[in-house]
Amino acid sequence: MQKYRFNGDFPVDHLNNMTIQSAFAGLTAAIGHLYDAREAANIGHLLMEHITGLGKLDRIVHKDGDLTPAQEDLYQQSLAALLAQKPIQHITGKSWFYGLELLVSDQVLIPRPETEELVEWILKDHPSQPAWRLLDIGTGSGCIPIALKKHWPAADIWAMDVSPGAISLATRNASLQHTPIRFVQQDVLSPDASKVLPSLNIIISNPPYIPETERADMQALVTAFEPSVALFVPDSDPLLFYRRIALLALEKLETGGKLYFEIHESFGQEVMSLLEKEGYAEVQLRQDMFGKDRMVRAVKK
Repeated sequence: MQKYRFNGDFPVDHLNNMTIQSAFAGLTAAIGHLYDAREAANIGHLLMEHITGLGKLDRIVHKDGDLTPAQEDLYQQSLAALLAQKPIQHITGKSWFYGLELLVSDQVLIPRPETEELVEWILKDHPSQPAWRLLDIGTGSGCIPIALKKHWPAADIWAMDVSPGAISLATRNASLQHTPIRFVQQDVLSPDASKVLPSLNIIISNPPYIPETERADMQALVTAFEPSVALFVPDSDPLLFYRRIALLALEKLETGGKLYFEIHESFGQEVMSLLEKEGYAEVQLRQDMFGKDRMVRAVKK
């Protein structure tokens, strides 16, 4: 692979040693057409920490230090991946969620800030740290149950996902975070999905909810690198998972138990109507930090 040096905004031949400062400048310039300046800088800092093992302050102090040949090779490989629109989290293998560093891969969705808001809602609803039984359906990286277990160590937390790769990664994350969680590989759409589950006080899910017709309008770093099974639903039945999980929750939630969903911004009213039709009480819709309908909570009568 042809290697380049970056001097300001322009690539030049590989002549001089690459310093930490020039590497960062070259990286942000190279990806500037893909991201705005702030996001490019954030990506640059994440990648340079991954390559050098140094935090931002140490990189400032040692800005004129040369990258080693191994670090330079990793830099070039990572830059090529970024230009192919691979997410920075897949390059570093890590992502942050609710103050926790988690492993990620192409087997799971990269945790989103909107999902942090869902966790925040749940925790604020129950400030007494209850010793309850909880289930997260479609757990992916395990970000939701791990964050909740950190705050509710006495809770008995279960997590389900159809993907063996997701279950494997989530199990590793739970081990690294010292958060014992009961993981179950199961398709929630299966008629047998509830058989292994106990009675529950809370069920949470951020299920697939993007209609297939929206795929073409999405960024390549999402559609090419994140698992489609965790993203898309048939155009003919966009509420497929909400309907199934609502029925499972009627079977497994104790009276007064709560169901929390992350939702597609366009289907807030539809999800609320579905839950009300199934007999849930106190159905509430909440917006995210961007003012979009994003979360629904309901109570089993």
